[in-house]
Amino acid sequence: MKSYEHELHVRFGDVDAAGIAYFPRIYGYLHEVFESLWERHCGVRYDELISRRRIGFPLVHSEVDFRSPLRFGDRPVARVTCTKLGGSSFELRYRIAIGSTVCVDARHVTACVELDTLRPLRLPDEFRARFQEIFEESAA
Repeated sequence: MKSYEHELHVRFGDVDAAGIAYFPRIYGYLHEVFESLWERHCGVRYDELISRRRIGFPLVHSEVDFRSPLRFGDRPVARVTCTKLGGSSFELRYRIAIGSTVCVDARHVTACVELDTLRPLRLPDEFRARFQEIFEESAA
């Protein structure tokens, strides 16, 4: 199965008093990976989609399993696959791991909208093809 990969870096400011990455920061990591996916896999900067093309991608559903802690200095790798591809929405699965240990397993459903009206917009074919490249058939 092909996936998009992005290395993260757990910084000192990301950890809480227990010495592990604070859970809201995990959501920050997921969005960092999401923005990187657009630029490095889809070929367009995320800010260009929003500012120039006026296409938005609001998160409409999130499931996150925190399986193992991330600690200051860790450099986990996020692997992203597309598990559902609808007309104007898609689901991405993020697995953040250190070696073979999956620390975070998340699924995010994202809508595609026209930013000026917030109405659903069919995901442009150029991006649909890129998500198809990392499609995960059996994502159960």
